[in-house]
Amino acid sequence: MNTKKYYLFCPGPVNISQNVKEAVRHEIGHREIEFSLLLASINKKILKLYQIENTRLYHPIMITGSGTAANESVLSSIVGDSNILILSNGEFGERLFEISKLHNENSHILKFDWTQKFDMKKIEKYVKDNKIKIIAMVHHETSTGMLNPIEKVGSIAKKYELTYIVDSVSSIGAEKIDIEKCNISFIVGTSGKAIGSLPGVGFIIGKKKEFKKLKDVKPKTMYLNLYKLFEYSINHLQTPNTPAVQLFFALEQALDNILQEGIEYRLKHIALMTKTLRKGMQELGLSFVIDEKDMSCVLTTVKLPKYISFQTLKHNLRERNIIIYNGKGPLLNKAFQVGNIGAIDKNNVDFFLNELKEILLQAKNENKNIRNMQKIRFIKNLSTAQSQTIGGL
Repeated sequence: MNTKKYYLFCPGPVNISQNVKEAVRHEIGHREIEFSLLLASINKKILKLYQIENTRLYHPIMITGSGTAANESVLSSIVGDSNILILSNGEFGERLFEISKLHNENSHILKFDWTQKFDMKKIEKYVKDNKIKIIAMVHHETSTGMLNPIEKVGSIAKKYELTYIVDSVSSIGAEKIDIEKCNISFIVGTSGKAIGSLPGVGFIIGKKKEFKKLKDVKPKTMYLNLYKLFEYSINHLQTPNTPAVQLFFALEQALDNILQEGIEYRLKHIALMTKTLRKGMQELGLSFVIDEKDMSCVLTTVKLPKYISFQTLKHNLRERNIIIYNGKGPLLNKAFQVGNIGAIDKNNVDFFLNELKEILLQAKNENKNIRNMQKIRFIKNLSTAQSQTIGGL
C-alpha cells in the first residue's frame, strides 16, 4: 500500500486537515438521535457557509454521493414537462445537459466555446424564443477555470420567472456566492473540494417553496428523488437511505474549520494562494488559457510549453509527490491544471513552484541539446552530400 504524502494541486479531491481525518473515527447508528443532531448541525452550518440571511426560506438536503449525484437529483426531479435550458462553456456544463436529457426529453443546451464567456443577449433570446421555464448552469467551469456570472443569469431568471439551478460544486468555499441576490432556486455543492472535507457527500440547498412544489411530481428515480430527500430531512432530520455517517462527521468538522477561522479569511487565503501561484508561474514564462479576470480562485489552466509533454511533466512532478491534472477536451495534452484548494499553504505553493522550475529548466535544456544535435547532424549530412557531389564531377 502506498503511504506517500502527495500534494494535491488539483480541484478535488484535496488535502485535508488532521482534525477532518480524525473526525471519521466517530461511529453511530444512522437512525439514532445522534445522527439527527449531526444532520441538524450540518444543515445550520452549510447555510452559514452560503451566508444566507433569510434562512427560514431555504433548506439543505444531504446525499451520500458526489456532486454529480446531487446534480442528477435536481435535474431528474424538478423539470416535469417544462422546457429546461442548460448553459455550457465546458465539460461540466455539457455534463449537466447529458444528465438532463437522460430524464427530460425537453432538454435544451446553449453552447459557447470552452474559453468563451456567456453572451447574455443570446441567453435571453433563447429563453424567450423557446418558452424556457428552467435554466441551469455551472458557476465555476472546472475544465478551463472560468468563473461564470451567476448574478447576470439570475437577473434573466428573475425577469422571466424561471426556476434557476446553479452547480457550485467546485466554487463553494472558494468564491463568494449570494443565493438570495442571484435569485437561485436550487444550488448544488459537494464536500470534497474547496470545503476541505473527504469526497462523498453531495448537498442541495433550495427554497422551501420550490421543494414543496415537487410533492405531486412523479419521481423518475428512487435514490435521488429530491422531494423524498427533502421530506425526510425537514420532517425527520433523517435521510431515506443509509448515509455514509463517517463522511458526515468529516463534513461537519470541515465546516467548523471554515466558520471558526472566518469565511472571509478563508476566501482571502485561497485568493492569496491563487495570486502567488499565478505570479510564480508567469515568472517561469508560462501563460494561461483564459484571462485572469475571468478565472476562479480554485485553479489555473496553464498552456503547456512546447518543449515538454504533459506526461513528462506529470511524471516528474509525481516523483516529487505533486499531483496536477491534464487539460480536458480540446485542451487535452495542450494545457495542465493547477488547483490551490484544500489544506494548501504558502510553503506548499513555494515547494510546487521550485519543483516546477527545476523540471521546466531541465526539459528546456534537454530540448535545446536535442535541437543542437539535430543541427550538427544536418550540417554533417549536408557537408557529406556536397563532398559526394563535388567528387562526382
